[in-house]
Amino acid sequence: MKTRNQNLSSIMKNAWQMFKTTGKAFAECLKKAWLLFKLRVKMQSQIVEFYYQKIDGSTRQAFGTLQDSVFATLKGVERKKNEFTFTYFDTEKNEFRAFKNFNLISIAA
Repeated sequence: MKTRNQNLSSIMKNAWQMFKTTGKAFAECLKKAWLLFKLRVKMQSQIVEFYYQKIDGSTRQAFGTLQDSVFATLKGVERKKNEFTFTYFDTEKNEFRAFKNFNLISIAA
């Protein structure tokens, strides 16, 4: 479990990384970093509905999770690590998916 300071540091690092790579306003990058953090926290305990922009510009509705119980059934399958993308397990497709950090649009209520 990360401490509050570690979480804040991770959020700020993610925001600066998006700022440097996208050239968007830092405030916008910080909002995306917080949204990604909230998504990650929710996904660790449940299946979450969220939306992101695909590379072709269309919006994708996704249902995903990061629960350990799901990964226990996937022996031998490793998630790819990339600091510019968010990798999750898609519960509809039963496989890993990823999207660029800045392309997250929203988390369903």
